Amino acid sequence: MSTKTAIFWPGDYRDLPNKLAAPQVTAATEQLERALEKLGRKPYRVEGFITRPHEAIEKLSHIDDPMIGMYVHWVYGPHTTDGVVGKNNPLLLASNFSGTWPGLVGLLNTGACRASLGRKFSRAWTDADDWTTDEAFMVHLEEWCSTGRIEYPEDEISFDAPVSPEASRIAEKVADGIRSRRILALMLGDTSMGMINGYFGPRVLNPIGFTEHKVDQAWIIDRGKSIADKRIDEALAFVKEKGVTFHYGVKGVEDFDGTATREQLRDYLTVLDMAGEFKADCIGWQYQLGLLPLRPPSDFAEGLFNSACRPESNGDTIVDSTEADQGNLVAMELMKRVLKEKGLHQAVMFHDVRWGGEHDGRFLWVLLNSGSSGAYAFNHDPDSLKGVHSYRQPASYFPVPGGTFTGESLPGEITWSRAYLAGNELWMDIGKGEVVKLPDKKRDEWWNGTTREWPFMAAHLGITRDTLMAHYMSNHIAVAYGDVFEEMAALCQALGIKVRFLGRDLES
Repeated sequence: MSTKTAIFWPGDYRDLPNKLAAPQVTAATEQLERALEKLGRKPYRVEGFITRPHEAIEKLSHIDDPMIGMYVHWVYGPHTTDGVVGKNNPLLLASNFSGTWPGLVGLLNTGACRASLGRKFSRAWTDADDWTTDEAFMVHLEEWCSTGRIEYPEDEISFDAPVSPEASRIAEKVADGIRSRRILALMLGDTSMGMINGYFGPRVLNPIGFTEHKVDQAWIIDRGKSIADKRIDEALAFVKEKGVTFHYGVKGVEDFDGTATREQLRDYLTVLDMAGEFKADCIGWQYQLGLLPLRPPSDFAEGLFNSACRPESNGDTIVDSTEADQGNLVAMELMKRVLKEKGLHQAVMFHDVRWGGEHDGRFLWVLLNSGSSGAYAFNHDPDSLKGVHSYRQPASYFPVPGGTFTGESLPGEITWSRAYLAGNELWMDIGKGEVVKLPDKKRDEWWNGTTREWPFMAAHLGITRDTLMAHYMSNHIAVAYGDVFEEMAALCQALGIKVRFLGRDLES
């Protein structure tokens, strides 16, 4: 390998998040440069954030030296993917593993984008103040500098798991239902932020019993005009009566008020009508970036769809995968059907793998997404919205005022999953673990250190931090309360989805 090493800065499409993160990105880059120099490398920087696909093509595609992307805040995976596909020079994705600046989220998303396109890459991360003192990080970095690749242990990954006859029976019944009536996903635009790893399309969906119907997001604006005020009044009265707490009039965000919530409910009712018109089973809601300057955030509406307790409900959730992510949509819809067939509550939560830390001898992940966690996580009552709070979405990301659908997730046993593409084949990761109740002080420290307005889940996923960071193929994860591990394994097998099991004690 050449001793020269290019360092580039993946960026957000929007200028403000890049400006806010610039000091942290600069500091992390200086740490990486010192680490590389200690190993005898000669690092140089590619100028500026890469915020558009054409910038990646123009800035990266001519570089033949080894390259490192510095992931210190949320970034758009395809923006840098477009500049490195079709090349085979060593590529490393590096992160400072911070919750405040979610670079590891960008790393996981971008890594999955690369994998779906067959572009080889490696990953490295550290939470050390001085990167050169992190022995494990330096060993991995030296391995990459020497060989162009980093190999991580796979002892927590398996491809077989025992399935009981009862789990097989439940899975086969769900599969029969899918075979008799294909699952229809209403896609409100393509994946948000161009997430290459989150779009499968009909060629992948149809063989497993899914299909999609795409609707332009402009329909939300056009059709929303015809939603009667009476329906909005009744929807607002419903969510208030069922227990949602709205945080209006907060200093500095006075623009978040009842009018903003009414407009979010207008969008909820609009999409509900479209789902009814097309008899859709589930929804992929892009929202960003197209509607960002035009409508309030979709979070409140999406949280309602993932709750059985919602305005004009038929008693079921309607699985809503935020950012139109089909990797979570497939996982969530399959888990919902298994949960129902097993007699468990059907709600499935959508989260980002945001950050994590040690607690009582275990590594817990902070699962935190601005989009679509349902109310059941906060109250374990299918008929209530108690525990749901709605705060103004941070204006740095969402200029039009609107509220979140947030709360603290209750403890309990969980099954988690995520579908992804690798080698042109559809795979499903499946694992199990538990949501943990943190002491108030630690909970607040972790929550405030990430994004306090967003739904919070502290979860042990049954694997170590490094296994997830090294091998997981997304920044998104689908989480359900209850043990449906065996049923999901059998169902995926019945539908022709390849399965990878993550965890040490999955046979128990």
